[in-house]
Amino acid sequence: MGAVSRPVLRPEDGVGDVEILRRIRAGDRTAVDELYERFRRPAFALARRILADDGLAEDVLQDVFLGVWRDPDAYDRARGSFSSWLLAVVHHKAVDAVRREESQRRRQNRAEDQAVLEGPVAARDVEDDAWSRVVSQQVRSALGELPAAQKEALTLAYYGGYTQREVAALTGTPLGTVKTRMLAGMRRLRSELGGLGGPPGGSALEGGSPVDGTTR
Repeated sequence: MGAVSRPVLRPEDGVGDVEILRRIRAGDRTAVDELYERFRRPAFALARRILADDGLAEDVLQDVFLGVWRDPDAYDRARGSFSSWLLAVVHHKAVDAVRREESQRRRQNRAEDQAVLEGPVAARDVEDDAWSRVVSQQVRSALGELPAAQKEALTLAYYGGYTQREVAALTGTPLGTVKTRMLAGMRRLRSELGGLGGPPGGSALEGGSPVDGTTR
């Protein structure tokens, strides 16, 4: 009768992985280092294949082995070998890392896109606000150079928002006279402000204001 061949013992069947886990449970810190050296290469290769990044792969390994140190009982021998369990944990952690990186990348891309969209708007808002102050000062100065009757009519229209008919009623002046005064005043204002450019989309005297001589 031939000799019965003895099965090849895996490390965890002898003084390998199970013994190292026992030492970890006992608080032996050197046991974690031994476990790391035992599985570093296959674990790193798996994480690197999933993440395609050495630094992230190392982070995953640190997380996995730290988890073993903190909770060695997470491994259940009834579910298979320790090596299979450990590599399954590495796979899971690596996939989670990929998802986090992708989520962060999407958030960063959205933030960058939003900044690109809002940047010109914010710049225009600042520019328009500054321009409005300049125009307002220029218009006030130009109005001050007009004859009193023209200044009164245009001031009521420009700053008060009144129509020509309302200006006529407020000043007790015929509508035709108000129109004439406003037209003359507008011409002079345009002459005074003719050298003043404007922001994109309008000039100092545009924008639908009652000073353009229209009535409601």
